[in-house]
Amino acid sequence: MTAALTDSHCHLAYPGLEERLDEVLANMQERGVTRALNICTTLEEFGEVHAIALRYPGVWASVGVHPDNEGAREPTVEDLTQRAVLPRVVGIGETGLDYYRLGERTVADMEWQRERFRVHIRAALQLDKPLIIHTRASADDTLAILRDEGQGRARGVMHCFTENWDVARRALDLGFYISIAGIVTFKNAQALRDVAVQIPADRLLIETDSPYLAPMPHRGKTNEPAFVAYVADYLAELRGEDKVELAAQTSENFTRLFLQ
Repeated sequence: MTAALTDSHCHLAYPGLEERLDEVLANMQERGVTRALNICTTLEEFGEVHAIALRYPGVWASVGVHPDNEGAREPTVEDLTQRAVLPRVVGIGETGLDYYRLGERTVADMEWQRERFRVHIRAALQLDKPLIIHTRASADDTLAILRDEGQGRARGVMHCFTENWDVARRALDLGFYISIAGIVTFKNAQALRDVAVQIPADRLLIETDSPYLAPMPHRGKTNEPAFVAYVADYLAELRGEDKVELAAQTSENFTRLFLQ
């Protein structure tokens, strides 16, 4: 008995995947991965991201500007909402905050990121669409803005989660889902494994974040949605759960968050 898997976060329009999409989608089907959410990181790439979702029945799309894309076109609420109502666009993001590469700048210098994040939240609230949240070295500010700007109505997922349990608990308290990527399989990821076993089953998603972060035993290679099967198998063993049940539960969670 098998259950269909869902990759809740991948970048099919990125080099390494876009030039071999038919192969990538065939590999997905072979591994029982029937659905994938193709994530947008700039307005400039949205057309291609959306076209892939329209071409492949098992693929959906998001619209957003990644917090690390400093030179990209700055989105307005209208930019996001106009695209988010198109067919097969089911989420707003990837958005959030990333203070990891500040260089000589300070957190105070990152107000442009915080304002960009607020724009995404406003668009999501206007349409009642889920947010896809990226946070790195910025968890307190990310959660504070979600709480204050979101007015208790913002919903979505903390993607590729690598924070501690306190951050996870606060995100869960805001109603967010937690998505685990292939990092959980890495030898040095015990802290993440400690968090992963505590996430409630009905709030857990799985992802690849491909073409990055391939799970073991493919670490260092180009990641692809088919590899979410490794994440699912690893998590099931880690959490002491049946593999089929975890696949079914995480796919049900994806449906509830993005497709209902």
